[in-house]
Amino acid sequence: MRQNILFFAVLTFFGSIYDAKSQTTERPRPAEWSNLVFGGRFMDRFLPMPNLGQLTRDTWGGENVLPRYTDNGIENRKWSFWGGNIKFGEDGKYHFYVCGWLESSPKGHAAWPQSTVFHAVSDNSFGPFIVKDTIGKGHNPEIFRLKDGRYVLYVIDGYYIADGCNGPWKYGKFEFLNRDRRLIEGNSNFTFSQREDGSFLMICRGGGQWFSETGLSAYNQVTGTRIGTDNKIIPLRAYPQRPGNFEDPVVWRDNVQYNLIVNDWLGRIAVYLRSKDGVNWKVESGEAYLPGVSKHKDGTVEGWFKYERLKIFQDKYGRAIQGNFAVIDVEKKFDLANDIHSSKNIGIPLTVGRLLTIIDKNPISPATKTIKVIIAAEPDFNPQTDIDLSSLQFGEPEAVNYGKGGKVLKTEKSGGDLIVTFDAVGNNYPVDEFAAKLLGKTIDGKLLFGYARLPGVNFIEPILSACLPEITPGENGFNLKVEVQNFGQIASKTAQLKIAYYKNNMEIEVANGEISSLKPYEKTIVDLKCGKLFEAGAEYTFVVIINLESKTVNKLHGKLRM
Repeated sequence: MRQNILFFAVLTFFGSIYDAKSQTTERPRPAEWSNLVFGGRFMDRFLPMPNLGQLTRDTWGGENVLPRYTDNGIENRKWSFWGGNIKFGEDGKYHFYVCGWLESSPKGHAAWPQSTVFHAVSDNSFGPFIVKDTIGKGHNPEIFRLKDGRYVLYVIDGYYIADGCNGPWKYGKFEFLNRDRRLIEGNSNFTFSQREDGSFLMICRGGGQWFSETGLSAYNQVTGTRIGTDNKIIPLRAYPQRPGNFEDPVVWRDNVQYNLIVNDWLGRIAVYLRSKDGVNWKVESGEAYLPGVSKHKDGTVEGWFKYERLKIFQDKYGRAIQGNFAVIDVEKKFDLANDIHSSKNIGIPLTVGRLLTIIDKNPISPATKTIKVIIAAEPDFNPQTDIDLSSLQFGEPEAVNYGKGGKVLKTEKSGGDLIVTFDAVGNNYPVDEFAAKLLGKTIDGKLLFGYARLPGVNFIEPILSACLPEITPGENGFNLKVEVQNFGQIASKTAQLKIAYYKNNMEIEVANGEISSLKPYEKTIVDLKCGKLFEAGAEYTFVVIINLESKTVNKLHGKLRM
C-alpha cells in the first residue's frame, strides 16, 4: 500500500500535463483508496451545513451554487471575501477575521493583493457574520492567542496585535531566523499552533517548520526540508513546468496530537497528516477534502468550484469542530469586475473525535493480546447507550482506516464512561506511530471516531537543532564552532554531534563531540577541531548530525566556502 501511495505522490509531482494558465488538473488516486471504510478519510468528518436564513437565488453566483443559504459564513454583493478564521470572544460573540477586496475591482479576483482585513461578528459560529470594523490591509489572515491573553492576527508580511478580540490593533513584523536553512516557499501563508508551554509552532506555505518561544519572539526554522519530503508525500510546490502545488497548510493541536492539512490547489485535493511533536509527521490515506463537501441535510450540494484556505474552529480540548473555507464559484481567472461571480467564506460542521484513554501502561507489542480503552462520556454523548458496539474497530490508524483492527471483546461501565476491551492480536504499530484510532458508528448510523495516545510514547521531548559550523583556521588545522539550540519543551540529555562533508559521494567525517544538556530554548556553542582537511577557496557540502545512534536523528545539510 505504501508503495502505491509513493507512486501517487510521484505522479502528483511529475506526471500531470496541463495548460499553464489553467487552475485545475486531474490527480490520480491510489487504487487501494477505494478500500477505505467510512471514516477512514478526513473528509468523512464533514457534516451537513446548517440551513441559515432563506434559500434564495437573489444573489451572485453561477448555477452551480444557486439557490443557496446566503447566511452561512459571510458574503455580500460589494466585497469578495477570502480566508480567515473564528475565535470565541470574551464577550460571548463569535469573532471572524476575514479579508476581502471590492468585487468591482478592475482586476477582478486578481485584486487580492490589495485585500482589507475585516472584523465580523455573529451570535453563532456559522453566521451570518456582520462586519463590525476594518483592521487594516492584509491577506490570508489567521488569528491566534498568546499565553498572556493578547490576540495576534497574522497577515502576509506582518501581523496585528491587540489586548482583546475587539482591538484596537497595532501593526508589527515578525522576525525570522532561518538558521542556515533554505527558506521554503517564499515564507508566506503561515499557520500557527500553540504548544503546551505557550510557545508556538508555525508552518509556512511550503512546509517549513518554525518555533517561537512566545509567539511574538523570533521564529526559528528547525527543518531544512518540507514536511513529507522524506517519503515524497508532499512534493515541492510546482511551477508551470512542475505540476503538484501544495499550499494552504492549516495546523492545530488537540488533546492527542498535532494535525495538519495541506491543499493541492491545482488538483483540488487535500492531504491530512498527524504528528506528536509538530516536526515528525505521518500521512493518512484518503482525501482530506474535495469539492462537494458543502452539503445540506437533504442531500443538495453547494457546488463551489474551489475550496481553499481551510481554517479550523476548535473546542476546549482542541478538537476540530468546524472548518471554514474560502470558496469561489468559478476558476479565479473568470471572476471579473462587476460580474455575477465572486467569493465568500463558508462554515461546515465536523464530526468531533471522542475522548479516549488507553488504560494499559505497558507499550503495545506483538505479544499484546488485549487493549483496554476508556471512552469518556460528554454532555452530548453517552458511550454506554450511543455506540453500535459491533461496528467498533481499534488499532493502528492506517489498518483501522482500511477496515482492520481489533474488535470488541467485552465492555464495562465506569461511572458515565465505558471501558471497552479490544482484541489486539495482529495489530502492528510502526516504530514511529504514537496513537491508536477508534472507528465505528453510533446506534443511529453516524460516524464515531477518536484517537488515543499509545502508552510508553514520550509526546514532549527535546528538539535539538544545529546550525552549520563556523570554520576558522587553527594552529594545526581548523577550529569549528557549532551553535545548537533546544526547541523542545523539556531539557535535553547529553547528545552526540558529528560534522562531515561529502566528496565523490562519500561522507567524510570531520569532527565529533558532545552537546551538553540544554534547557528549553537554551543554546550552546560546541567547539571542535579537525586537521588540515580543507583547501582555501574550495566549496564543501557539509552535514551536521545530532544523535547519530538515535531513532530521532537530526541532520542539516549546507554548503560552505573556505
